[in-house]
Amino acid sequence: MQLPVVYQKAKEQVFTIWKTLQPLLTVHVGLASSAKAIIILEQCGKNKGYQEMDACGFHPEGGCCMLDGPEKIESTINMKTLWKNISVEGIDIIFSRDAGRYICDYTYYTSLYYGNGRAAFIHVPPLSKSVTADFLGKALQTIILEMLKQCEEERE
Repeated sequence: MQLPVVYQKAKEQVFTIWKTLQPLLTVHVGLASSAKAIIILEQCGKNKGYQEMDACGFHPEGGCCMLDGPEKIESTINMKTLWKNISVEGIDIIFSRDAGRYICDYTYYTSLYYGNGRAAFIHVPPLSKSVTADFLGKALQTIILEMLKQCEEERE
């Protein structure tokens, strides 16, 4: 599902995903336009600091995702372990604790909030000659399969 670059609409769609589909895990993928051939595994979402305007010219009231939410929420997926244990030939993978206070981080925090931490966020580079859609799809498949293994281990 493609989410809009609009805070409120993205929040509503994430809520709907968790309420109607009740997934084991939700994996969000966002574009890191400045990243060249780097995949970034994000560990946590932040609740405050959203001052940049969205595609409709709005930002959240008080720059906050959830008025009653904690400062940050960690994913139940251990991204650092994932980062250490996975490699994809032809692209660097890095670990991050700051998804950037815009729609990506906002969406991630919202999903972590509604999903009790059962969400993941991956920043990907723009498509290019070296990072094709097919290549990126296979890299994401490898990463997501490892995430699902962590979910299975957690359930056992």
